Amino acid sequence: MNEVRFNMFHAIEILTRTPAVLSAILVDLPVPWADNNEAPGTFSPKDVVAHLLYGEKTDWRVRAEIILAHGTSKTFEPFDPFGQMEESSHKTLRQLMKEFKKLRAKNIRWLKQVKFSQADLDKKGMHPSLGEVTLRQLMSAWVVHDLTHLAQITRVMAKQYRYEIGPWTEYFRILQF
Repeated sequence: MNEVRFNMFHAIEILTRTPAVLSAILVDLPVPWADNNEAPGTFSPKDVVAHLLYGEKTDWRVRAEIILAHGTSKTFEPFDPFGQMEESSHKTLRQLMKEFKKLRAKNIRWLKQVKFSQADLDKKGMHPSLGEVTLRQLMSAWVVHDLTHLAQITRVMAKQYRYEIGPWTEYFRILQF
């Protein structure tokens, strides 16, 4: 497998597509598809959308701005991976998707306006548990975070039929994780 090096244009292409992919997979599905999870304490597809929205508000752009303005002199606020739960519990999936799409578009416009230089991407910030990280690593993590949660959503959805497919289970690796 050939490793792909970080490229801001390519990163923006992935980040821009995430809301449309989520909409295509989730919007207007019957509630069980969006609300079921794998086990207690895990995210349903709706929870994942709320989590992505929470990250748009509190994580990626906020941390990028800290790196650009303060470098390692200001440590990022810790990110609560369950921070979205209270705020999103009373919202529908459609409401969460609409808000996510709007905020992601705003953050994409910001990414395009900043026009990061290679020197900017090499700037370092201070993560509360990982220590020094570069802006390039943060931007790469944002892309991988989106892709990870897209895979999570499809895995959670596939597992809804794990007992319905009978002997075919052995052919679908997605059901074995």
